[in-house]
Amino acid sequence: MDDTPSTADVVDKTQYHLVWVPRYRRNIHVPGIADYLKKVFRAVREFHPDWFVEEIGVERDHVHLHMVIPPKYAVLRVVETLKSVTSRQLEEKFPHVLRNVWWDGGGILARGCFASTVGINEATIRHDVQHQGEQETGQAQLEL
Repeated sequence: MDDTPSTADVVDKTQYHLVWVPRYRRNIHVPGIADYLKKVFRAVREFHPDWFVEEIGVERDHVHLHMVIPPKYAVLRVVETLKSVTSRQLEEKFPHVLRNVWWDGGGILARGCFASTVGINEATIRHDVQHQGEQETGQAQLEL
């Protein structure tokens, strides 16, 4: 657990699988846009250093992220921030492309998202709980 984020009181690694799509599920993530989008996701870390983007998957009509988000943040607020930042950056960088796809000014991303937790392997947890206390901790045994 050396790479697990922690504060003075809590050790956590709350992982999420996040997915969202462009409005009307348009195929806008062509190679140049997809590469730029990945750079924008990595740059978010500058402003939110405790958000960890583990993996980025960009398909033509949707985005997948595997992220570690501390429990102090509401997951949907994080997604809202990411969608807002990426939309704004894409609209600034590729206005000529996106203007041809969306003519009504309603934004490039669909409302909502898919969010799922990613946990430690269930078998590992069961084993650890079942065998709790069987390993010597190195502390002296007290007799009462």
